[in-house]
Amino acid sequence: MPVRILVADDHQVVRTGLRALLESKTGWQVCAEAANGREAVEKAGQLKPDVAVLDIGMPLLNGVEATRQIRKLSPQTEILILTMHDSELLVQEVLGAGAHGYILKDDADRNLVAAVDALRRHKPYLSSRVSESVSNPAGPDGSFNPSSRSRLTPREREVLQLLAEGKSNKEVAGILGISVKTAETHRANIMLKLDFHSVTELVRYAVRNKIIQG
Repeated sequence: MPVRILVADDHQVVRTGLRALLESKTGWQVCAEAANGREAVEKAGQLKPDVAVLDIGMPLLNGVEATRQIRKLSPQTEILILTMHDSELLVQEVLGAGAHGYILKDDADRNLVAAVDALRRHKPYLSSRVSESVSNPAGPDGSFNPSSRSRLTPREREVLQLLAEGKSNKEVAGILGISVKTAETHRANIMLKLDFHSVTELVRYAVRNKIIQG
C-alpha cells in the first residue's frame, strides 16, 4: 500500500517543494494539498491520509487547531508540524494537540523524509534542534504532555484567530456556521478570559502566540 500524505501550507512554492521531496520516495504519494487550515481539516476528514504535514501559520485555522480537529476526524492520521518556529511553548502546545512530529523548515531537506517515515510507523519524531529546546518532550510510552492548557475552548481559539485576521462577527459566523449572536458571545468570552479591552490587544496576543503571522 502506498503511503498517502496530505500537505498543508499557504504558500504554493512550499507545497510544490514538499511534494517533490516526498514523492521522491518510492511508494509515497501526496494525495492532497491544502492552502489553509480549514481546507486541511476537510481534506483529512475525507481522505484519511497516513500522515498530514502542516504549517503552523496557516490562515483561517492555524496548525495547532487543525491538528486537534484532524486527530478527531481521522485518529489514524499522524501529524507532522513543519514550521520556522522552535519555541519550547509552541512545541509543547502542538504536541499536546496530538501531533507526534515537529521539524523546522530550515531542516526539511534533511529531516522531512525521515520524519514522515517515523510517523507512518506511529513513532514520534522531533528534529535535533527542536529536541534540544524541549525538556522531556515524550513520556516513556511515547506520548506528549503539554505543560499547560489554554484557558480558551477550541471554538474560542477558532474565533480568536478569525477576529485577529480582521474578520467581522458576521464573517466569523458564516465561516464557522454559527449565528452572529453566538459569534458575539464567543468574542465577549475571549475578551473576558484574556482580560482584553480592544481588538488591538487581541491581535498582539495572536501574533505573539503564533496564532497568526505577524
